[in-house]
This record gives sequence, C-alpha cells and structure tokens, in this order.
Amino acid sequence: MPTVINRNDIENYIGFQAEPTSWFQITQDQINQFADCTLDHQFIHVDEQKAKATPFGSTIAHGFLSLSMLSHFAEEFSVMIDGFYMGLNAGFDKVRFLQPVTVNSRIRAHAKTLSIEEKKPGQFRLSTEVTIEIEGVDTPALVAEWISVQMVK
Repeated sequence: MPTVINRNDIENYIGFQAEPTSWFQITQDQINQFADCTLDHQFIHVDEQKAKATPFGSTIAHGFLSLSMLSHFAEEFSVMIDGFYMGLNAGFDKVRFLQPVTVNSRIRAHAKTLSIEEKKPGQFRLSTEVTIEIEGVDTPALVAEWISVQMVK
C-alpha cells in the first residue's frame, strides 16, 4: 500500500525507508514471456538444459525483467503526495545488476525516498533508491535510483 503524504510534510519523508514489499516468485513462464517480448532468447534465460551446465545451475531472469518488476513493487513502496492523480516514469540515475535471479527465486523490493522536489506547480520529482532482494541470497539482484514525476491537484 502506498504511503500518502501531505505537501507540508514532504521534508519529513526525505530518507523515508518503506517496509519491504511482498515476495514475488520469478517463474520460467514469466522469463519466457519476457524473452518473447524483448526478442532476447539467449540460452541462459530460456534453455533449461543448457543453463544447467552454467555456474548458475539453472536459467536466470533477464536483468531487465528484474528491473521491470519495480513497476509491480511500486504499488507497495511508493510515497504519494496527497492529491496525486498521475505518475510518470522519468528514468534512472543509476542501475546496477549485482546478482542473477535464478528461476523460481523469490524477490522483493526495499525502497528509500532520496528526494522530493516541486519542479513546477503540482509537479513533483521524486528520486527513490530501490534494492531488489533475492530470498536467501546476501547480494541483492539490483540497486537502482529511480526518478518519477507525480502530478498533484
């Protein structure tokens, strides 16, 4: 569930650490569908037999699949300014893929609000550091600094 904040309280939410999101399991079907969408059918993602012979021992999710899951996880970790009516993805200042996500792993997101700035009346730019954790693995799958814009009435 997003955290809804008042404009007057924005400063109190710089550095805000959201609760970790729910776990989500990455399946082979999801990996295959992502491969079809992106036309990236590298064997490490889609050929279960060949992938068993790699150091990972199984297929792995595309790094961009793991990154794309931020949209799903944002439903739980977002800070939303009261009066929010539309959000826009403005890109990333940083993305690092640190650990492959093997098939059937469970992942979840940790998010920290780095900044919130009103760029134009009713348009707020947010910077959020997001880490994708892999259940039972010390190294995160990825760390990203995600930039978004919230349109607020």
